[in-house]
Amino acid sequence: MQLLLDEGYQFGLGAFETIAVEDGIPVFLEWHLERLRRAMQFMGFWHEISPEQVKQHAEKTGQTVLKLMVSKENLVFVTRKNHYTKEQYDRGFQMDFSPVRRNETSPLTYHKTMNYGDCILEKRRAVESGIDERIFLNTRGEICEGTTTNIFFRRAQKLYTPKKECGLLPGVMRRFVLSEAEVEESVIFPDQIKTFDECFVTNSLMGIMPVQSLDGHLFRERTMAYHLQSVYEKYKRENMQF
Repeated sequence: MQLLLDEGYQFGLGAFETIAVEDGIPVFLEWHLERLRRAMQFMGFWHEISPEQVKQHAEKTGQTVLKLMVSKENLVFVTRKNHYTKEQYDRGFQMDFSPVRRNETSPLTYHKTMNYGDCILEKRRAVESGIDERIFLNTRGEICEGTTTNIFFRRAQKLYTPKKECGLLPGVMRRFVLSEAEVEESVIFPDQIKTFDECFVTNSLMGIMPVQSLDGHLFRERTMAYHLQSVYEKYKRENMQF
């Protein structure tokens, strides 16, 4: 593989997608490509990428991950195993708040770009301290997103998630949850988490992950997480040919 030293690799002006692949079929492929195209338009370069082209790089067996990276002069496909485990779903994520603030005024916040250093470093620090995920607040102290996840809370039968304007990347699984459940996009502060019955986080590789605790507060219920997990599995059975 030969990479050209363009603005993507000098200044982070590139974008990427991480796509779950099940037995050779990329999940939510059109949504991933739609988001990738928006990022390329935003950064001022373009690659024609078809679903068929992506599928050629998807591994044919098991649950894997296809990472697609683009910059002005480069188009790269990389595959790896999906590292989320049944034990993590059974236990639920333990999470805390990051001391690093998400910049809701930066347009880069709203695209999946190679400016990903804060996320990677905070994820590593979380794991080193025995935490599964770390949640960012924005400069106003509002909850926005995790290092690699979007976050949802449940009170009674209703879901709540931070508004996009709080400073978050609108994830593909977030989009799926919004399409399948009654969700209010709102401003949520850390001192409100004790008012919720349940919490879960999402991304394309984990799907829906129950949360055991956030900043020391325990969530004992998983009703909505389990329900949405079943809805997601049903969607895949009905819309993907295995």
